[in-house]
Amino acid sequence: MENCLFCKIIAGEISAKKVYEDDLIIAIEDIAPVAPLHLLLIPKKHTVNSLDLLPEDAPVVGHVFQIAARLAKEHGMAESGFRIVNNNNAGAGQSVFHLHFHLMAGRRFTWPPG
Repeated sequence: MENCLFCKIIAGEISAKKVYEDDLIIAIEDIAPVAPLHLLLIPKKHTVNSLDLLPEDAPVVGHVFQIAARLAKEHGMAESGFRIVNNNNAGAGQSVFHLHFHLMAGRRFTWPPG
């Protein structure tokens, strides 16, 4: 997408602190972290949010969760716990309209989230 921040990061037009990349996704550090570990896992295919996922996108979403678990382990956060969040539309807190998942860890989380 032409004006999509995450598409520009994926294309290398905007710099970001990458922690992981493969053919399907990229993982970057969040620029406004709310936890000691706060990464964004972003599918490379532009999809606005979960409402626009197609059946053929299921393997990519599964891959996001596998890589999130791997990154939590690599950062020493798996045993203490971590959270994976996906916001859909502005009312739920989505501010960049490209499907992405927040991996957060390193502090105590409450339920329900705010």
